[in-house]
Amino acid sequence: MDKRLCITVTAVAAALALTACSGSPKPAATETKPGVEVKKEPPKPPEPVAAQTAFYEMYKPARTWATDLLPLSLASGELKSLKNEDGKAAMWTAVFVSPSRQEARTFFYAAVSEGETVSKGVSAGGSQAWSGPTAKSRPFQTTEFVVNSDAIYKTASAKAEGWLKSHPGKTAAMYLGSSAKFPSPVWLVIWGTTKDGYAVYVDATTGIVMK
Repeated sequence: MDKRLCITVTAVAAALALTACSGSPKPAATETKPGVEVKKEPPKPPEPVAAQTAFYEMYKPARTWATDLLPLSLASGELKSLKNEDGKAAMWTAVFVSPSRQEARTFFYAAVSEGETVSKGVSAGGSQAWSGPTAKSRPFQTTEFVVNSDAIYKTASAKAEGWLKSHPGKTAAMYLGSSAKFPSPVWLVIWGTTKDGYAVYVDATTGIVMK
């Protein structure tokens, strides 16, 4: 199964302007109802989200595609104008499989919209043939996905502390999947590349670093 994914998006920033009148700040705009005064809150700027938030948003429409679906993988993605931080990402990509259909389908979650290319929220890719689990890639149960990406990142960062001090500015990529090598689904947190970076495997069910 070919899972090459290439998504490039640009985030939209929200700003609040304040004006002055006679040396005093102007009061916040309000909506007035009979006997009730409601303040208008300024729009919040977009923020990256932890994996479980994005995963379950994608899981909802995925269930309408196949009721027997199982997650196969989950991966963080980067946006040029919305920085990933502390295990939270602006883009997440999930691959679900259906044993009865023998198909796999990719879903995307974006924290912001980008023109006509990417819409904020969930979008779905097409289906493709899936031949079943292998030793390197097998589906897992949602009940095994216990520890969220922000907690995983904290654990992995502590393990990689020495390397990160000597390689400042490196951004982590995060991948969740299951293989015969481990008893439970495992998070791979990697800074840099597999050739010259630092990788940490953390159990997605227990949150324990794997050797």
